[in-house]
Amino acid sequence: MCDSVDPVIAPSGTLLGLLQRGRGDGTLHALTAPRSEALAALDQCVLRDPRHDWQVENRSLYYARLYLDLDGSLDAVEAHLFAPEDHTATGEERTGLAVSVLGHLASYGRDDALAVLRRYAAHGANWRWALDELAVRDDDAALGALAAPVLARFPATPEGEAELAAAAAESYEPRPWHLWVEDPDPAIGPRVRAALERTSFGLWQRQLTTPDRPQWSVDGVLTWAQEGHDRGNDRHVPAARCLATVATATDRPALLAAARGGLDGARAAALSHLARSGDPAALDLIEAAVADGAPVVREAAVESLGRMDGTPVLVRARGWARRPDALGAAAGQLLACRGSADDGPLVLAALREAVRGTGPDGPALWSLVDGAGRLGIAQAAPVLRHLYRETASSHLRGRTAQALAATDTTFARGFAVECLWDCEETTREVGARHAATGDQRVVGRLRRLAADPAEEAEVQTAVRSRIGPDTAAI
Repeated sequence: MCDSVDPVIAPSGTLLGLLQRGRGDGTLHALTAPRSEALAALDQCVLRDPRHDWQVENRSLYYARLYLDLDGSLDAVEAHLFAPEDHTATGEERTGLAVSVLGHLASYGRDDALAVLRRYAAHGANWRWALDELAVRDDDAALGALAAPVLARFPATPEGEAELAAAAAESYEPRPWHLWVEDPDPAIGPRVRAALERTSFGLWQRQLTTPDRPQWSVDGVLTWAQEGHDRGNDRHVPAARCLATVATATDRPALLAAARGGLDGARAAALSHLARSGDPAALDLIEAAVADGAPVVREAAVESLGRMDGTPVLVRARGWARRPDALGAAAGQLLACRGSADDGPLVLAALREAVRGTGPDGPALWSLVDGAGRLGIAQAAPVLRHLYRETASSHLRGRTAQALAATDTTFARGFAVECLWDCEETTREVGARHAATGDQRVVGRLRRLAADPAEEAEVQTAVRSRIGPDTAAI
């Protein structure tokens, strides 16, 4: 994403919409579409990151492979990296996807991608990411040449040296910095060595620093939780962890009182602790909190239910699952995670309600989709197919594919085939395990995945489980 708003995702039936979602059908459609149209859609995806969570979802290898298949020019990517906005919108989210795509292309031998990465590492705002990409792909001489332009970013002042040390500490790949330590130039080697030494000393200092912590008593922890709530910094989750350490059986009456009617921050903390510890009163307290609690208390109650287990919890969840509120939704998710096959109708109803209420990207869908697959709910297949097509989350689509493998008899001949081209390695693994090899596209794709050094080991293991050590044996 290039700004703080969610990206605009095109309809799932369009080439752009397929590519934005990272679906395997996006690649398959792009390879049969007019080349100029396919490249324009591909460029748009890379220049305006379509992911809702750019730090978690994968797209870079998916887009890099398509640039290779289309023999696409990188002119638009280069222009994006060196646009005037690079000096004003310096966040990683504007250029991170483009830099990662270039990294993968460099691994595939695209010298033009390598050249752009080198120039961006020397002059671009997101130079740290570019340097990390080069650290695992470039040779020592080229990395050594980047020392001067990188160090020139940091003035030779106390503040500049501190910033240099921070940059070295935050680097994901340390190889360039270790190379630069050996640089004979007095303006490079000694500065980098000092920065790395300062980084090590800073880590040692942080390890000795005592963090802010509540007083080690139940009253102290509850007070600390309430103080945080009063300042707009809810602490009920860490406070519950603290209570697990300090609370004893003699503290139970005070905790029950706080969970029934304490101040909001303290009530949420006490309720979370009692639920986590499996207190027999926790279920009644959760129901009461949803009925009369403030928002933070209701949120803590719903979250706490999901952390509980045991037969009494399942029995109560079965009664709550039909409620049209947050507690009912949480009960449906709990049954999806821990229920038995007899809970299938309740989980299916919760799944359908979640899709109706929040669309194909709601947060409750993750556990419900997993539950539909775990319980083998065949009647969920139509809903799961809808989610597979429509969700903008490539992670949710992968979980949906796994659920379809367990519920949909058409999966091996249908969605499993396109999973082989998906942007997420876990989804490609599902495809490799289930796609019917009667489709000639499957045979060719399995062979390519088996031979591709950029492919994840788990995917290649799944491929080998289908084709054996000799790919010609298909």
